[in-house]
Amino acid sequence: MTRRFIGAGLLALALSQLAAAAPVPSAADSLRRFFSEVHTYTAYFDQVVLDDANKPVQQSVGRMWFARPDKFRWNYETPYKQQIVGDGERIWVYDEELQQASVRPMSGGLAGTPAQLLAGKGRLEDQFTIKELDAPGTLQMVQLVPRRKDSGFDQVRVGFEQGRIRVLEMVDPLGQTTRYTLKSGLENGTIDAARFKFVPPKGVDVVGE
Repeated sequence: MTRRFIGAGLLALALSQLAAAAPVPSAADSLRRFFSEVHTYTAYFDQVVLDDANKPVQQSVGRMWFARPDKFRWNYETPYKQQIVGDGERIWVYDEELQQASVRPMSGGLAGTPAQLLAGKGRLEDQFTIKELDAPGTLQMVQLVPRRKDSGFDQVRVGFEQGRIRVLEMVDPLGQTTRYTLKSGLENGTIDAARFKFVPPKGVDVVGE
């Protein structure tokens, strides 16, 4: 009995050492895996907007979902409730407090944007130039610069930890950074198709139709 217990312990130790020795994928490899192999994703997020001096000017929290291709939802809970929904054909933005919704066609408008990264399809290299970055701690960072000049962002930075996406940062032409820290992320889980549909509540003003 004692020998079997010791043997099992040695086997577990050997397996743990092998796991620890397994190479960690590069940030670029993790990014390509995420883009090609992750078809649905959901996570909670903390969002902070930083000015060009890297000082926080706005904070919010919420939850996001996406399903490739071109379907996504961002539900903001604080400081005010807002929904951003892409149903594959149109993008809706609904402000609950103002009781107002706006809508516009999607029609290729995601190319070169963070939404293209999360919910788009095709080859990343066709939309972005990709560069590995130094990062503190256990994060591995990769920078993406949109090839299109009208994407609205100068660059997107994505941070991975043990191959899983943890941070998404977007830098606009004015130097302002929007940073999402993702929590409890779930890859390739089942998401109800109704999650990506938006019907304006009765009495809500709709702009853009």
